Amino acid sequence: MRSMSPNVPLLNDYKQDFLLKRFPQTVLGGPRLKLGYCAPPYIYVNQIILFLMPWVLGGLGTLFYQLGVLKDYSAAALSGGLMLFTAFVFQLTSLYAKTKSATVEQILTTDILAEEDDHEFTSCTGAETVKFLIPGKKYVANTVFHSLLAGLICGLGTWYLLPNRITLLYGSTGGTALLFVFGWMTLCIGEYSLIVNTATETATFQTQDTYEIIPLMRPLYIFFFVSVDLAHRFLVNIPALEQMNQILHILFIFLPFLWALGTLPPPDALFLWSMEQVLQFGLGGSPMSTHLRLLVMFTISAGTAVTSYFIPSTVGVVLFMTGLGFLLSLNLCDMSIVFKHRVTRHRVETKSQPFPGDSAKLFTWKQYLMYIIILVLALLETSLLHHFAGFSQISKNNFQDTIAYTLVVILTVLWILREIQSVYIFGIFRNPFFPKDVHTTVTVFSEKQTNLLKIGRVRRILLNLGSEMLSVSSCIYWPFVLRRRLCWTFIYSVSPFAMIAFLSLDSSLQGLHSVSISIGFTRAFRMVWQNTEHALLETVIVSAVHLFSTADSWWNRSLNTGIRLLLFAVTVLLATWTDKKHGKSATTVCILSTIFSPVVLVIIAFSALLSSPLLPLFTLPVFLVGFPRPMQSWPGAVGTAACVCADTVYYCQMVPRLAAALQTAMAAGSLGILLPGSHYMGRFQDRLIWIMILERGYTYCCINIKGLELQETTCHTIEARRVDEVFEGAFEQEHTKVCSFNEHFGNILTPCTVLPVKVYSDAKNVLSGIIDSHDNLKEFKDDLLKVLVWILIQYCSKKPSMQENIPKTENKRETSLIVLPALNSVPHPRSLEDTDSSSSATFNDWSDDGNLFDDELTITKGKEEKNNFKVVPSTNLPIPGSVNSQRASDHPSGTVPENDLFKIIMLGYPAVDKGKQGDLVSIPLREFSCSHSHLLSLPQEWTPSCMPSSKMKEMSSLFPEDWYQFILRQLECFPSKENASSVLEEIAKDKVLKDLYCHTTMTCYFSLFGIDNMAPTPGHILRVYNGVLPWSSALDWLTGKPELFQLALKAFRYTLKLMVDKASLGPIEDFKELFKCLEEYDSDWYIGLVSDEKWKEAVLQEKPCLFSLGYDPNMRGYTSRVLTLQELLVQVGKLNSEAVRGQWANLSWELLYATNDDEERYSIQAHQLLLRNLTVQAADPPLGYPVFSSKPLPIHLC
Repeated sequence: MRSMSPNVPLLNDYKQDFLLKRFPQTVLGGPRLKLGYCAPPYIYVNQIILFLMPWVLGGLGTLFYQLGVLKDYSAAALSGGLMLFTAFVFQLTSLYAKTKSATVEQILTTDILAEEDDHEFTSCTGAETVKFLIPGKKYVANTVFHSLLAGLICGLGTWYLLPNRITLLYGSTGGTALLFVFGWMTLCIGEYSLIVNTATETATFQTQDTYEIIPLMRPLYIFFFVSVDLAHRFLVNIPALEQMNQILHILFIFLPFLWALGTLPPPDALFLWSMEQVLQFGLGGSPMSTHLRLLVMFTISAGTAVTSYFIPSTVGVVLFMTGLGFLLSLNLCDMSIVFKHRVTRHRVETKSQPFPGDSAKLFTWKQYLMYIIILVLALLETSLLHHFAGFSQISKNNFQDTIAYTLVVILTVLWILREIQSVYIFGIFRNPFFPKDVHTTVTVFSEKQTNLLKIGRVRRILLNLGSEMLSVSSCIYWPFVLRRRLCWTFIYSVSPFAMIAFLSLDSSLQGLHSVSISIGFTRAFRMVWQNTEHALLETVIVSAVHLFSTADSWWNRSLNTGIRLLLFAVTVLLATWTDKKHGKSATTVCILSTIFSPVVLVIIAFSALLSSPLLPLFTLPVFLVGFPRPMQSWPGAVGTAACVCADTVYYCQMVPRLAAALQTAMAAGSLGILLPGSHYMGRFQDRLIWIMILERGYTYCCINIKGLELQETTCHTIEARRVDEVFEGAFEQEHTKVCSFNEHFGNILTPCTVLPVKVYSDAKNVLSGIIDSHDNLKEFKDDLLKVLVWILIQYCSKKPSMQENIPKTENKRETSLIVLPALNSVPHPRSLEDTDSSSSATFNDWSDDGNLFDDELTITKGKEEKNNFKVVPSTNLPIPGSVNSQRASDHPSGTVPENDLFKIIMLGYPAVDKGKQGDLVSIPLREFSCSHSHLLSLPQEWTPSCMPSSKMKEMSSLFPEDWYQFILRQLECFPSKENASSVLEEIAKDKVLKDLYCHTTMTCYFSLFGIDNMAPTPGHILRVYNGVLPWSSALDWLTGKPELFQLALKAFRYTLKLMVDKASLGPIEDFKELFKCLEEYDSDWYIGLVSDEKWKEAVLQEKPCLFSLGYDPNMRGYTSRVLTLQELLVQVGKLNSEAVRGQWANLSWELLYATNDDEERYSIQAHQLLLRNLTVQAADPPLGYPVFSSKPLPIHLC
């Protein structure tokens, strides 16, 4: 068990010692007789005494009974009372020890891993000793309840194992002695785990035992065995019960081995599994998507079977079972929610918010009408045929035989039509009707698949009446078409109604019905709608042997499960044999598995009968029967846990689209028979999708979609590559033969079909030769000015005050004043503290030391560790886009208050010499020459005043005035188009407005490039793209205006995208093409960082394209990432569901019991047949780590 090879351990040394200590404790029910340190002898003696205490107390009652002093029930009561008293003494002693114990400092050891197991014992009855022997309960209620249960179990166990009783059952003294001794060993194990110390069970379902349910596991099974004996005592003359009691007495002594091997489930898993099995195999229902739905559906279904037994009329029974069978097979939960939502909306007589999810789209009034019509037709058919069967026995038999032959034909046709829909027939031979080369565009593939979809429509008609009736309702205005479609519908939609006819004519319904008849026919009438295809197969089998039994479905379903288990066992055997990492150990294991193949077959059969997973120990061909558990395999609610990361958003966007594509494929039969517990895998580009069917009903099923991580590890990459090879062999290779062989037969993944889904394609390109080109970088600076001007004008033209002020300005010719920087002004004093904070923050990030190319980590680190730029508080900010213009009449002529003058100055320029202050800006009031110019004026607080006039003059010559006027003439922001062109022409000629845009643009431009007005470097572009600006005198001014800062950053990112496009697609010809390109960026693109929240919002809003810049440290090059929303072909294949359940069962055992969480353990290593790594990822957290898991999604199959 140490390892299969030196590099791939099964268990490391510490875990091996840990498991060898834990397993004997599990076998004995809790006594820790193997410790990792030297303990006093009284520790072991005390545990043995506590272990044998129930036997001693029960032996007293047995002795008094054998001596004739007490009756059997009195002896049982005596033993139970003594055990109850002893249990309370144990618990009170533990409670007293907890309150009186003092903290003892442990002696440090060299083995850190062993410290948690060490205890310091002072005496035989010391507090530390008592706490070690009897840890006690967490809750007082459990202290009382477990003690009472211990007394009850001891009393009933004494009664169960009385020697005279055992001799009466078997008539053998030797057998009595054997059963008595080992039976009391079983009782002692159960009692010890209940009241002394609970052992860790190999059958662990929950990751944490919050409510102390595990101690109840072993007493629960003891109570079940005893209850059968009690029933045999009081219900005499029942041979079957006596035989069962004899068998269970023998099995009783083997309970410790079943507990140790993890074959018997814990109480919570047993409860859910029992309801699921009874609902599915006994009452004809389906496993449900949530535990609450399972409980409600089980209660209603059981009540239906019980009610049918008490209905006196045979016609009433048939109508009741037919109607309830149909109604319970519908998705009543979602239908009721949608109906309640619509009733509420009509009551308030207002338009409410759209109903969340797709349920509202699925359940329209046509859908409700269709269900009502089908129900009425089914009830009418059932009543008439049942009434007809009561009169003519000969005609009934002939008619039933005719229906039986019809069902055989329908089953054959449905099987052929279903196999035609998939790429492989039986998973072995390629379907000649499936498109041969799927590696084409979505349009070409859709054209090739048209014929298959038509065949799928015929199959859907044969299975479900509803889809065709809905299509008929859409043609209701064409009477002739309607008549023809109705004829087609009633001729070919015969599958459910033919089965109802066959059941209605059965002679068992004519007489008085028994319990078995009530349960059997309740199940049969429910299965007709719940799972039509399986019901059809069962009905054909029944019609072939002229016998109806509830066991038919059981053995049929178990046979299918057994076949999948056998295939899984063979796959594990082949995987172990072919894996080169195993060496000689693999050969030994495979030979032993072959020698003991009869035992393996028995284990497989037992797993199939219990519907439990086949557990391959460490994923080796060493098989155990895993404990029965619900079909979902995990205790938590579906979709409530996932390892959310940056990749999760892509699956969130994809799931609704994928669900719509799955609806078409499932309805056509491309994914085979839809059974709860089936698993499918989808693959496109670097994404892996895990799909599980949770629930199946009439015209619907519920699924769960999981998304696996995109950042692939080594093991992940190996198995993902094999998945690609499996799909490529089925879909993308030219097949010369008519029916070619599946080269990957034996893999747990079998390709099914291809689905066109609108998702994001992810392209990562290297920008070498583009971002580091000197010519491109030089053009970048010129383009940045143009993009800045376009961004600012677009912002002002779309501000809210634009449309509101247009009527006023047309009627009133007001004079607008604007504050502009001039050549002679004095800035407001700047504190030295602000100067230091600004310069230190930026220069630290822009130093030459360290890694400057960490892509988005640079900005993240800077934000956390250093203040790269100031964050302006959000309070007291002006309304974005507002223009705070002033009238000359508001102040005395030629004067402006000093506070108003300095209100617009943003402080950000370092302290300067007083002798040079005359060279800085002054703030005169200047008047717009056009009365409409203030509509496009920048906000007053954006007026720059942080640059020297000489610098501003030097940079103003770079302002693209022609481009500025071109943009203004292209605006469409005026509602009146008659004089819009003349107004825009006047605005374009306004020199004051132009100067305002020039000063703001050039200041932003200066802030983005820093002190040196040189050509930018690639590192500079990456840092500014990430939001880290170089230090300049205008830095504080720009960062102090968050909205303007975001616009400048947006312009910088647009310019980068423009540079990449020009290098890839060619230069921009003229202003019109540039204007159109920028408009496209603004409407169809999101250009930013992958880590931004807006990036996630753009993905969820399905922005057509997304762009991001990055740096790859491995390639030492700059990269771009482009996401494009388009229809792609998603390849879907079916997984061996038993292989998935078996590997998940091993994962649960290995992590929760063996605590083998080594990241390099053998069972998580990549394997191309078993897909172990991907299967482990798809498990629910905390054992697995999918990055996305959806809530149960209803899929409508019509």
